[in-house]
Amino acid sequence: MDVERLRALLERVKSGETEVDAAVQSLKTLPFEDLGFAKLDHHRALRNGFPEVIYCPGKTTEHILGIVEKLTARASKVLASRASVEVAARVLEQFPEAVYHELARMLVIPGQNEGVPQTVVPCGGKVLIVSAGTADLPVAEEAAVTASEMGSPVQKLYDVGVAGIHRLLGHQEMLFEANVLVVVAGMEGALASVVGGLVSRPVIAVPTSVGYGANFQGLSALLTMLNSCASGVGVVNIDNGFGAGFLAHLINRMPDQSPESG
Repeated sequence: MDVERLRALLERVKSGETEVDAAVQSLKTLPFEDLGFAKLDHHRALRNGFPEVIYCPGKTTEHILGIVEKLTARASKVLASRASVEVAARVLEQFPEAVYHELARMLVIPGQNEGVPQTVVPCGGKVLIVSAGTADLPVAEEAAVTASEMGSPVQKLYDVGVAGIHRLLGHQEMLFEANVLVVVAGMEGALASVVGGLVSRPVIAVPTSVGYGANFQGLSALLTMLNSCASGVGVVNIDNGFGAGFLAHLINRMPDQSPESG
């Protein structure tokens, strides 16, 4: 935090020289905290609507704990993605109020400062997470936890892949009521096209690395989704449930996007 720059900005607001909205715009580009091993973006929520999320793989447990400590001091909540059971255990020791979603590999840590404003933006519309198979659930749950913790109501429709299409068609009302749909599928990834052909809402397709050899660790599903003939289908990277959940929430919080609005 650049204290002098912030102090000068606040003095200009106090004197009336700078309007409050202009000051908010300035703050969007201000502070980060340099820990040596990480530069923490404390104003991510001002720009993007949610605090910086910790990606755990590749980081030491000590680095993760240090980042969590600093972020929770300045944010209403902190998410850590792809956290192993071992990492989660260490975080829970230091932050017992944290919640670990083991299947999703997501940690949710409440902010430590009660004076920090709430950054979650509640939404009225529903995000529906659809998975092709049970093997896709870790990625589907990552999307579900992300969208839910950001403030979107989340519903789940799991194990409705195209090998038994009647399972999907038996829940069409859930599809039609959703404001945004996240479709998670491995193997050939055809489910996203099927869902995209049924609904009038945005579909976020998530290819997973689930499948036999010719699936090429998700590449086959990715290419199928990119080549979808259904309109309104966007695709995120292989196994990127977090990115899909984040995007689903951003779409869901847009005004006049509820099914009743047409």
